Amino acid sequence: MKEIPIPYVRSNQAGIVAVLLIAIALQLPWLIAALWVVQVAGLIYGPKANLFIIVARPFLGGRMANAQTEAAELQRFNNSLGVGFLTLSLLSFALGWSVAGYIFAGMMGAAALAAILGFCIGCTIYFQFKQFRARRLRRS
Repeated sequence: MKEIPIPYVRSNQAGIVAVLLIAIALQLPWLIAALWVVQVAGLIYGPKANLFIIVARPFLGGRMANAQTEAAELQRFNNSLGVGFLTLSLLSFALGWSVAGYIFAGMMGAAALAAILGFCIGCTIYFQFKQFRARRLRRS
């Protein structure tokens, strides 16, 4: 799949925000670990394996026909960043650094919320990364 429908992307982002709000508010690091599993499954197997998309799919039927899409490559990059932040969060918890664990999780939640509201931090990082690579290739 080269493109991912925006309603699927938003479903994943909403799931991330909801789980992280609950995990942070109730101080439940195991929920962050469960979210890590959901996001890794999506990263490895694509949107068809993402639990939030699977749950939302029956409710999105009518919206899919005319839905805008986002590049799968960009979504994969964003998903990788998210898994990275969740990994840092879980490593922090494993080392007994609970505050750092919640900060890393909160950073991912803030990025997902910002994306829902229209500003994709991961997209900005991706664009800058592509620009950096293009400049390096031109110098070679």
